Amino acid sequence: METDLKVAKSLQTCCPVHVTLPEQEPITTDQAAELEDLFKILANDTRLRLLHTLARVEEMCVCDLASTVEMTPQAISNQLQRLSDRGIVATRRSGNMIYYRIIDQCVIGLLQKAMCLMDHSEQHGK
Repeated sequence: METDLKVAKSLQTCCPVHVTLPEQEPITTDQAAELEDLFKILANDTRLRLLHTLARVEEMCVCDLASTVEMTPQAISNQLQRLSDRGIVATRRSGNMIYYRIIDQCVIGLLQKAMCLMDHSEQHGK
């Protein structure tokens, strides 16, 4: 109860607030901007399809990824590079083949939560 009061006071509210995440500090402006950048990278249908495909397997070569999302390897290379630049996926070369895998496990959880949200909103008539 005391923690709820401390958090409610830190929220600077004028009405009573029931605190559901007392251990969480309020998000900062810098954190919000960083999250915005992350969501911009994720807010692309091709990248989401690639990530969802990779979340279901340990790793996959570029040619199989391209086939799965029905695009050419060249067409998805830019999308994979953006995910790699952000530290979401990594590559492994074996001969002429390049394999991709998700290295940020939080992304898998985020995809699962997003699919849950989508299912939930469909069940409740959006």
